[in-house]
Amino acid sequence: MTVEHHDLQHDFPEFHDRIHAMKTGNAHFARLFDEYHQVDREVRRIEQEIETPSDTYTEELKMRRVKLKDELYGMLRA
Repeated sequence: MTVEHHDLQHDFPEFHDRIHAMKTGNAHFARLFDEYHQVDREVRRIEQEIETPSDTYTEELKMRRVKLKDELYGMLRA
C-alpha cells in the first residue's frame, strides 16, 4: 500500500515561509502544528500496518487530522 504524506509543507508549499514564521512566532499555531504531525505520523503507521487499532479509532484519528489541518490552514490564510 502506498502511504501519502500529509505534512503541511508538502500540502501547502505556497505557505512554506508563513508556516516557519508562525511556528516560531505563534505558540498556539506551534502547538497545533506539533499535534497535527503527531496524529499524521500515527495515521501513517496504521496505514503501513505497523499498528492495527480498531477501525473506529482509525477513523476518529483521521477526522482529528482533518480538523487540525483545517484549523491550521485557516490560520495560515488569515
